[in-house]
This record gives sequence, C-alpha cells and structure tokens, in this order.
Amino acid sequence: MTADVFVIGAMGQIGRTAVRVLAEDGWRVRAASLHGQRDETWPDDVEPLALDRTDTEALTAALGDGCDVLVDCVAYGTRDAAQLIGIADRIGSAVVISSAAVYEDERGRGFDTQEEPDGFPRYPVPVPETQRTVAPGERSYATRKAALEGRLLAAGGQLPTTLLRAGAVHGRYNRLPRELYFIQRALDHRPVRVLAYRGESRFHTVHTSNIAELVRLAASRPGSRVLNAGDPHPPTVAEIGSAVDAVLGTVCETVLMDGPATSQNVGGTPWSTPYPMVLDMSAAERELGYRPVTTYLDSLPSTVEWTVRALGDGDWRTVFPRLAGSYPQLFDYAAEDRWLAALRP
Repeated sequence: MTADVFVIGAMGQIGRTAVRVLAEDGWRVRAASLHGQRDETWPDDVEPLALDRTDTEALTAALGDGCDVLVDCVAYGTRDAAQLIGIADRIGSAVVISSAAVYEDERGRGFDTQEEPDGFPRYPVPVPETQRTVAPGERSYATRKAALEGRLLAAGGQLPTTLLRAGAVHGRYNRLPRELYFIQRALDHRPVRVLAYRGESRFHTVHTSNIAELVRLAASRPGSRVLNAGDPHPPTVAEIGSAVDAVLGTVCETVLMDGPATSQNVGGTPWSTPYPMVLDMSAAERELGYRPVTTYLDSLPSTVEWTVRALGDGDWRTVFPRLAGSYPQLFDYAAEDRWLAALRP
C-alpha cells in the first residue's frame, strides 16, 4: 500500500520542491496551499488542495482519515505547534521546517542582537544542533521558531517530529532572493562593488533541493529530533559575487573593506556578518544517511535565471517587497560613489 504524505505550504519555495521529490519517491502526495494551485513540475498524481492552514477545522477535514507523514513548510510559533499536536491522532509523524535563526552564542547573542553594539554572535564553527538556542516567545522570528520547536519536541511521544533548521534558503521562487544584490548590479551595469569584512563573510546557504532531500529521508525515518539543513561547502560573499558574474557573463571590480559596512550600508550585503555562520551537517548524515543533491555553485544558474525572469522590467522593491523590507539600502549607488571618491581622491 502506498504511503500518504500531506504537505502544508506546498506552493512555497520549499514546498514546491518537497512535493515533487516526495511524489517521485513513490509517496501519494496531497499538496495543500492557500489557493490549491499545481506546480508545473509535479507528477500528475499529486493532489492539490486549497487550504488556509490557520483554519484547524478545514485542516482536519482535509486530512480526512489522516496521513502517514505531514510536512509543514510554513509552521511558525506556538499556535501552529498546538494545532499540529491537537490533530496528532491523524498523523503518523511530521517533518517541520525551522530555522538556523534559533541559535545563539554563549553570550546570548543571536540574529536578534545583530544591530546592538558588539551584538553579532560568535558561533562555533561549525554549529552543532546541541548549540544553545534563544528563549521561546512571540517577540521575533527566531523566538517564535524556538517556541515551535519546543512545543513539538515536548510532544514527541504523541507526534514524532523532525525539525529542520534551515540556513539561508536559495533557489527558484524565492521571495527573498539574496542573489539579487549581485544580479541587479549586473543588470544596472554597475562596474564596481564594495564588500565589507573583505568579502569573507560566510552565512550557510541551503538550496531547496537539499532541504527536500532531508524531508524525503526524514519522512521514511520518523523520529523526534532537530537537524541542520545546509549546502556542502557554503561560499563566501566574494565567491557568490564571482559566481553570479560568471553566470551572467559580466565583469565587476571588487573593492574590499576591512571592517563593517558604513552607516549607509556601503559594503553591506544580505550575507555580511563579521563572523561565520556555518552549520554542522554530520548529524543529518549520521541519522538519515543524508547526502546533498547539489551545491550552491551548481544550482546558481537556475536561481539566477528565475530571478532575472521574475524581475523583468519591474522595480525590485515592488517585485520583491520582502527583500526590500529586510534590506532597504541594497542599491544606494550614490552613497557608494561618495565612499569610493573619498577612498580614491
């Protein structure tokens, strides 16, 4: 008998790939999204469903007699954790996407303290799943993900759940495509870029296909656990810039800053941190037999192609409002020119 998997958030960036990979692996997949759409890459036997995941009655009805595995790509906070625990009798096990943002260093510094003086965390390299995490709560993205994890892990006897702590997610259908930092500059024929911290910042990336592979493996090996989710050999900011140039066939001068970005964000990128954030993937390899299916560099051409097509002739702030909200000063060329003029009188 074919095992049944129910995916929540199926039309999101992670969900699209997870649905396809699970279906190709032989699972009977019900793919729930807000509007019940179907991705063009899914096999014909995938069943799309329209569902507002905040409506527990609708979710219960959609589950019907239940599922062997529930994959939740959009769970967030105690409310969603309580919802899943409340219908645990209909679910064999779960795989839930969390975030590496839950980690903090030994001095309590994490993603939420980065704007404070000396607030950047100094994590061990690499970061194991045993690294301390932020206190759960409703204050921020990180604290709400920590609250989600805590509730689900505590209910492991009712609902065995694998929580995947994803790094900086990249790939097609990304609403926050960090690669646009370099892509837009190439499209604008910007001849120079400035990189803080000498371009050596390393913020662990993870492609959606590598997350989907972890989902596939965890679905077949139920358990109550947390695992990191990252690419092999995560690149530095400078390496990402060079790789995007190679994909687009452009040439750009790179000017390296010894320290942080200026107050106007000259030198700052969506990956820029003074200390590396690199995830330890040995637990996933040991517990699930995980082997990555792609690297950042191998997957980049598809990411760039999709991002350029999605951007079209539109303003990046309109096309990618989430990116604009998180990084409003990405393309202040005037400020950059002033800084360069002062550097090169």
